[in-house]
Amino acid sequence: MYMMYGWPQVIPLESGICPTSHNQIIYLKLINRLLLVVSPSHIELWSSSQHKIRLGKYKRDEDSVEREGENLQAVWSPDAKFIAVLTSSFFLHIFKVQFTEKKLQIGGKQPSGLFLVTISLLLSEKVPFADENLTMSNIVCDNKHLLLGLSDGSFQLISWKGEFSSSFRIHCYPRGSGKNTESAHTLYDGPASEEDSVKMLTSNCNSASVSFVIQLELSLPLRLLVVLYSDGQLALCSVHKKGLKHTESINVERWLYSSDAVCASLASETQILAVGSRRGAVELYNLEEPVSLLRTVSLYDWGYSMEDTGSVSYIAWTPDNSAFAVGWKLRGLSVWSVSGCRLMCTIRQIGLSSASSPMGKPNQDFKYEPLMGGTSLMQWDEFGYRLYSIEEGSTERILSFTFGKFCLNRGISGTTYIRQVIYAEDRLLVVQSEDSDELKIIHLNLPVSYISQNWPVLHVAASKDGMYLAVAGFHGLILYDLRYKKWRVFGDITQEQRIQCKGLLWLGKIVVVCNYIDSSNTYELLFYPRYHLDQSSLLCRKPLLGKPMVMDVLQNYILVTYRPFDVHIFHVQISGDLSPSSTPNLQLSTVRELSIMTAKSHPAAMRFIPDQPLRESISKNGSSSSSDSLVRHLARCLILRTNGELSLLDLDDGHERKLTDSVELFWVTCSQSEEKSNLIEEVSWLDYGHRGMQVWYPSPGVESFKQEEFLQLDPELEFDREVYPLGLLPNAGVVVGISQRMSFSACTEFPCFEPSPQAQTILHCLLRHLLQRDKSEESLRLAHLSAEKPHFSHCLEWLLFTVFDAEISRQNSNKNQSSLPKSTASHSLLEKTCDLIRNFPEYHDVVVSVARKTDGRHWADLFSAAGRSTELFEECFQRRWYRTAACYILVIAKLEGPAVSQYCALRLLQATLDESLYELAGELVRFLLRSGREYEHQNSDSDKLSPRFLGYFLFRSSYKKQSLDSKSSSLKEQSAHVTSVKNILESHASYLMSGKELSKLVAFVKATQFDLVEYLQRERNGCARLENFASGLELIGEKLHMGTLQSRLDAEFLLAHMCSVKFKEWIVVLATLLRRAEV
Repeated sequence: MYMMYGWPQVIPLESGICPTSHNQIIYLKLINRLLLVVSPSHIELWSSSQHKIRLGKYKRDEDSVEREGENLQAVWSPDAKFIAVLTSSFFLHIFKVQFTEKKLQIGGKQPSGLFLVTISLLLSEKVPFADENLTMSNIVCDNKHLLLGLSDGSFQLISWKGEFSSSFRIHCYPRGSGKNTESAHTLYDGPASEEDSVKMLTSNCNSASVSFVIQLELSLPLRLLVVLYSDGQLALCSVHKKGLKHTESINVERWLYSSDAVCASLASETQILAVGSRRGAVELYNLEEPVSLLRTVSLYDWGYSMEDTGSVSYIAWTPDNSAFAVGWKLRGLSVWSVSGCRLMCTIRQIGLSSASSPMGKPNQDFKYEPLMGGTSLMQWDEFGYRLYSIEEGSTERILSFTFGKFCLNRGISGTTYIRQVIYAEDRLLVVQSEDSDELKIIHLNLPVSYISQNWPVLHVAASKDGMYLAVAGFHGLILYDLRYKKWRVFGDITQEQRIQCKGLLWLGKIVVVCNYIDSSNTYELLFYPRYHLDQSSLLCRKPLLGKPMVMDVLQNYILVTYRPFDVHIFHVQISGDLSPSSTPNLQLSTVRELSIMTAKSHPAAMRFIPDQPLRESISKNGSSSSSDSLVRHLARCLILRTNGELSLLDLDDGHERKLTDSVELFWVTCSQSEEKSNLIEEVSWLDYGHRGMQVWYPSPGVESFKQEEFLQLDPELEFDREVYPLGLLPNAGVVVGISQRMSFSACTEFPCFEPSPQAQTILHCLLRHLLQRDKSEESLRLAHLSAEKPHFSHCLEWLLFTVFDAEISRQNSNKNQSSLPKSTASHSLLEKTCDLIRNFPEYHDVVVSVARKTDGRHWADLFSAAGRSTELFEECFQRRWYRTAACYILVIAKLEGPAVSQYCALRLLQATLDESLYELAGELVRFLLRSGREYEHQNSDSDKLSPRFLGYFLFRSSYKKQSLDSKSSSLKEQSAHVTSVKNILESHASYLMSGKELSKLVAFVKATQFDLVEYLQRERNGCARLENFASGLELIGEKLHMGTLQSRLDAEFLLAHMCSVKFKEWIVVLATLLRRAEV
């Protein structure tokens, strides 16, 4: 997947010789590391490789523009040798692109490999369909011909030699012919009105005649031409296998209708059509039969509507078709994954208001936002590292956005979920989690000596333990040791240049390179030890039968799959130690070959799924025992196909079972980690797609694996649609995701885009799963492994909450079924959960926290499994966990009655005063006074003892603190119950005053609202009395430490109260300490 980093870069363009009527770049295309830009009056050709340099240009003079019109439409031939341009006056210009022998020297000792380019005009002629009333669509082409659509609904074919064929219209199969016989039905299930609904129509040629062609999309691999008409109709047309020349073979196979479609883009590899609409949304269609709407993505959920962004202006797919960029007419662009995760967006998120809309008042805060005026054109480079975009109405510059790739988990490069790496064109962005609980990203720059000659980075693979990285560019291979932060490279550069890496795997301490031999057009596997990259240390060279599609490794076994679907499994036997001091020998033998005939799409990734006996032998022995015993258990593998289908393949008989679809990536977790603290060993694999994260567990029986969606387990585990999962930390039980952040600075024109790692725990899902399967010992062992991990208490709380919430839901669903026998399964699960959490000191906090999150009407069910509330309170009280004990007071009041809760609260009040926990004591005082009044008047309403009030009296709040004076709290007119509270407070005040603990006294009075004035009047000649001025000044000065600000504030507080009761001795002493003469 793709994530932007750094600042957008600017590529300046030259201005034309003469002014033009429309100020807009008309064409942007990238082929073979060359970027073509066509403006109304000139053409520029840039290098899009490591160095962005203009290699050539062609400028039309003023006479040519006036005579033949401005450049209006353009297309570049697939071989990058010719450029065709149609002008506003219906002239066809064909240019030839030719490299010269003038080589560019960028700097340094090595040549850049760049040559200057000449662009020359070969042909200029008037087109035969010239008509001022006609408008033209964009142009599509193959190596022989061009095709464009016209506003009269017809099409024009032109050869690259400038030869024109007669115009034609596309052919439609008649109704009932078998091609389009299904009835029309609605595909779009969103909130649009009936007239805006997206429908699949039966073939209707007449409907196309009343509208004109506005866009063409051509896919030669699919032999598919997509035609978009002005009324929103989309024609999916078949094309002859030899190309566009055979116009009679261009037939409509299917019609799609969307009344507000304005642009479209086709992903050939995944067979997905993206359709942009006037309302700013993008609809994704699966073109495999039957054609269906996959989903709709838009910025609606982020608070932006069509008034903010305008209609969709352009859609550009990444080279691997796993993501697409969307540009809007009025403002900004965004990049989305196929599953609907927003990976990047230039529009600053400010909330749900549209005050930042370009249609509204200009806002100074948004002047640095890229593409604030809208996006007209976009183009990805061939590696997906750069997204080039043109701002609406601009001919002065190109904006280049830099991307890193991650989590593709596809092809013939191995991956590990333990080490999360984003790889960019010249660096690696590595997620670090060892130093602290917080995740951070470090930029790891590749050695200049390597990347300058082998740009860009093409393959990255992390070792199984995540401590070594293998990185391959255009040639060669380098290794990085994350422990010692050192690079290892080839000592002989000629050996490095002979390697064209097409894939990387780690086989223990061995790096496996899939090498392409250019001279013979063959592929081979090279086995290098990680301690030495040199031909002399090469362990084995294994020729392959052809180009591999996907590869995988497990222990000493390598899986290689060729087209169409031939699976080969090799066993690696190593004799001798893998060390520089020895001469190890590696032998490769084929243990299984499988050829499968299937009509399904090609595999994008395959991973071994070890059976339980293999997993147990690996865990016990730490390595493979014997070739025969292990190969018997390598019976299955997981297949992810290019269309997102996930299936399980039996390697014994070739049987394939579909598991799910719409999957983008997956991680096989069973037997993949050598760490003893692996928290996800019980999970077979996890996958991510449109449904979010899904977890799969092994289950006995015919269905060997079952699926549980994270969303079904816990609503909180639904991944944010701005966070894309990057990998797992098995020893922490968390999923690591990545999201985009923007930081703005006044000294730069554009913001900096920063990938931000996010962690989301899955521990409570794993614990719940084990408890559901009656694996109490395993769940306890798993919990002990993670007891020291961050957020462990939070995981336990969510575990108990989800189990208890499920019990409440079950009770509600069975309310009207009282005649049915009551199931005890959920109750037993609740009891098992409480039994598990009871083994940890967080138990008391977890139980009362869950109670606070649920309705008090269900507390009896919770504490029937967790234990009596008074017993839990007593345990907390004895352990001096007074804060937690206070949380149980309201639960006791609800379940045991107000008398018991008041007794517990009085005990706790005395204890908190003894420990000087005055804030907690103050909350207890307010609770006691309120509950005492309610108890006396027999108005103990259970609704007043709600979780909301629990939070009110346990935690700091914005409620106004009640005063103990006036009618509501006068201690003079209260009952014996309140008198006991008064006695406790006065006793503690006397204790503090006797010891002259004045700072504590001030804190005590402020927290409990104790009536200090009344107390001082009564104790004037008691414990508050000062013997004489000298001793009082010395004692109070020692107690208050007047050098600190807080002590001076405490003295001011006491002085104000002493003045109110006219306590002269104290007034003089405090005024002296404060050096105040006016008292």
